[in-house]
Amino acid sequence: MTAPSTPMDFVSGWRLAALLGTLMLISAISQIDRILPFILAEAIKADLGLSDTQIGLLTGAAFAVCYTLLSLPLARLADRGSPRLVLLGCLLVWSAMTALGGFAASFLLLALTRFGVAFGEAGGMPAGHALIARQVRPERRGLALGLFSMGIPLGTMVGFAVGGAMADTVGWRTALIGAGALGAIAFLLAWRIIRPTPALPRAEADRRPMLADALRLATAPGFRGLILAALAIGFASVPFYAFSAPFLIRTHGLSAGEVGLSFGLLQGGLGVVGALLGGRGFDWTLRSGRRRLIDPPGWLLLIAAPITAAALFAPAGWMSILLFMPTMFAFALLLPWAFGVAHLVAGPGRQALATSLMLIASGLLGPALGPVLVGVISDGAAAAGMTNTLGLGLLIVPIASLLTGLATLAASRRISAPSEARAGL
Repeated sequence: MTAPSTPMDFVSGWRLAALLGTLMLISAISQIDRILPFILAEAIKADLGLSDTQIGLLTGAAFAVCYTLLSLPLARLADRGSPRLVLLGCLLVWSAMTALGGFAASFLLLALTRFGVAFGEAGGMPAGHALIARQVRPERRGLALGLFSMGIPLGTMVGFAVGGAMADTVGWRTALIGAGALGAIAFLLAWRIIRPTPALPRAEADRRPMLADALRLATAPGFRGLILAALAIGFASVPFYAFSAPFLIRTHGLSAGEVGLSFGLLQGGLGVVGALLGGRGFDWTLRSGRRRLIDPPGWLLLIAAPITAAALFAPAGWMSILLFMPTMFAFALLLPWAFGVAHLVAGPGRQALATSLMLIASGLLGPALGPVLVGVISDGAAAAGMTNTLGLGLLIVPIASLLTGLATLAASRRISAPSEARAGL
């Protein structure tokens, strides 16, 4: 992995701690804004008179389509221009649109605000990864990616716990407006802490057309397996988070507050540990010269899949939540590890592009179709007079987790050593 040419570009000491802390906060807020409709789904459904299929569209297709279409150009802008400005602009947009969602009076208006949130969030992670690639020393980038990724489980924990409590007390509209206000505060903090990023030298910022550069990377032997794994996990993770709370509320009679506290805290704790171990695991495998760079997350996903299937038919809510734990941990472990390997294959000046391609693969078909399929299966099972209808729909999650594990292990065989990864293109 080649570093930027001027060592003085790297930050250290308190500046590095402040940068990583700010990026983790932004990542957490992004996740809060993304998953709040999951824990608020039952309240939104009752207030606006929506079906499970419409909830699936709100939490899936309405977000995924816009997110995916804009991720690549925003990543290109972050790689070739100022990742700081891209990140700040995206943060401002998604926070404003989250707040506007609290004023929506219909399915269409709420869907439009979700398009707006997706517009902003499409560039957030690629720009954050580009900042890490330019400002953090190579030997610490796995840890930096882990800390940045740690914002996702932290955001999930806060979103589920606080969002669930607010749904039970002040209502779903206030929850969305409050989340948007939190983003505005983070914008002011990030403006002060994140310093401007020098442009890459021309030799590193290759001037090939965007689509040609993306196609060249996406078809590289070492990257294709990662794309397949990302595609599969989109069908596992998004339906899992979109419908786990409604499943526990509807099937086991838990309140939104109870689900938010128990499920959210477990997801947050396991996610934090998983993200940190994923980042450090990538650093360790890179230094050790091991041939299989990304095996551990793949094996864990294979183990977690049947346990998740059992959780969907457990007789008690607490048992379902406990059986969900391996999947929560596996998702978090995979994230920084996979991005670290993707950046290694992509090389300097293409880290945001690599992130964007991974997000497109995980964020297009899975989020667009997965929650809708769960909703359609649930609605069909309910019409047939069946019970545990969401449990039946959520069987998509263990199936997709199994496929993700297999694809990850296959990718690990193609990227067998750092030197081969650097030569993957």
